Amino acid sequence: MCRLLWLRAPKPVQVTQHLEAFAAICEHSSEYQGHGWGCAWLDDNQWRFHHSITPIWQDVLDGFNDTSLFLAHARSAFRDEGIRVENNMPFTNGNRVFIFNGELTGVRIRESGRIGAEKIFNYSSRFSHLGAIPGLQKTIEVIEKRTRYIRAMNLIIATPQQSLLSTQYNENQGYFQMHRASTDRFEIVCSEPYPLPDAKWQTIENRTVTEL
Repeated sequence: MCRLLWLRAPKPVQVTQHLEAFAAICEHSSEYQGHGWGCAWLDDNQWRFHHSITPIWQDVLDGFNDTSLFLAHARSAFRDEGIRVENNMPFTNGNRVFIFNGELTGVRIRESGRIGAEKIFNYSSRFSHLGAIPGLQKTIEVIEKRTRYIRAMNLIIATPQQSLLSTQYNENQGYFQMHRASTDRFEIVCSEPYPLPDAKWQTIENRTVTEL
C-alpha cells in the first residue's frame, strides 16, 4: 500500500517542490510509507533512476535534473517483508517503467518477479501485442479472474512516448482513490492532492483504465 506520483510537462520542469510535497504526503499517510522510495525521470529521452531504502521524507530531494516526465513511488512493504532496495519501484523492463499501489490476496498467476508488484508488471508484457490500452485492460481482466480478493490495484506504466493508468479498489476509497491536476506547465497524477497554484485537483473514477 504505497503512494504514487506521476508528472509530465511540455518542457522540462524542476521537480523538487513536487517531491517535497509528495514526501510530506508519505510522512503523514495513514499507512506507513517508510520502507524506501524510488523515482524515474527522462533525461535526453533516456530513463534515469534513483532508489533508496531511506524514507522519502528523510532523504535529499533537490538533486534531480529538470525533466518532462517523472514518476515517484514510496513503499509500504506488505507485512513489513522484503525491505530491500531492489524491491523498491519504479521497476523497468526495456523502455517501460512501472509503479504500483495495492494489495491482492490469493493471486494465481505464474510469473517471474521478486515481489507481487513486479510479477504483475512482468505479466502485463504478455498482452503487449494487443496494443497499449487493450493490453492493459486484458492484464487487469485476467488478474481479476485469477485473484481471490483485490483490495486495491492502482498502477502506472510509462514509456518516453506514452503513460497508462489503471485504478481499482474495493475498500478504503479515501486512501486508494487517485487524483489528477493540470496547468499549462504540467499534468500530475498523485495518490493525494497537494497545494498547486493555478491547479484544481479532480478525483479519478474507480476502475479507470486510460492513457494519461
